[in-house]
Amino acid sequence: MLNFDDVNRKNKEAMDTVLKSYSETAKGFQAIAAEAVDYSKKSFQDTVTHFESLSGARSFEAAFELQTNYVKTAYENFVSEATKLGEMYSDLAKSAYKPYEAPVAAAAAKAMKTAPVVAPAAA
Repeated sequence: MLNFDDVNRKNKEAMDTVLKSYSETAKGFQAIAAEAVDYSKKSFQDTVTHFESLSGARSFEAAFELQTNYVKTAYENFVSEATKLGEMYSDLAKSAYKPYEAPVAAAAAKAMKTAPVVAPAAA
């Protein structure tokens, strides 16, 4: 017989899990967006500063050295930021999956117990 109290309780638990997951996912995306904005602002400011110093260069060699150092620093900063954002996305995916981990594992275990065993065909 169908127990409506159990069904209601399970539905409430499922809805709470979904809402918690959505809330954590939204917070994760907000943190990623804030990080991207901060990096963009810093990168823009570094570029402006570089062009100001480049405009004051007195020789081709000095301009070349400034440009070389700027490109090297900009690349290192980009790689560092890309790594950081990649880690943030990875953490976001892990936290989004976490509320579903136990129910999925329980369902998989239940499915494995009820799955019929098929004997290999004789050749």
